[in-house]
Amino acid sequence: MTEKKRVLMVCLGNTCRSTIAEAIFKNYVEKMNYLWEVDSSGLRGYHVGEGPNQRALNILEKNGIKNYHHIAKVIKNQDFDDFDWIFGMDEYNLSKLIELKPKNCRAQVELLGKYHPSGEVIIEDPYFENNITSFQTVYDQCVACVENFLKQENSS
Repeated sequence: MTEKKRVLMVCLGNTCRSTIAEAIFKNYVEKMNYLWEVDSSGLRGYHVGEGPNQRALNILEKNGIKNYHHIAKVIKNQDFDDFDWIFGMDEYNLSKLIELKPKNCRAQVELLGKYHPSGEVIIEDPYFENNITSFQTVYDQCVACVENFLKQENSS
């Protein structure tokens, strides 16, 4: 692959799922020396200007991804032309992304879970859960999806 491809991870507020997926993707492409860029955004401005949820950062660190930084932002129309793929985490994310998607844009809009080898298509929002287990589940799902997606794309 000679041209750098770009991926945008999207969830509702850009502090949990999309940031976990972004961090995993960045970590994976750095280790594999792949030419990819990744970023993340939210559909709503609930957390604009804030860093990732502390539980998301704890899970990333627990799994060996340290020093991840991101400031929450909201997806914008230009993103649909700046990115090759825009991945939502659940059906609500996907439906809103499809509504926002301009005609004839560059980005393919899909669920990240489409790439889960076991068919776990929906990555549930852990934000309102009182335990860290749901964040680990999100992490595990995102790892499986990102690895499978990159294997498919880098072999073509």
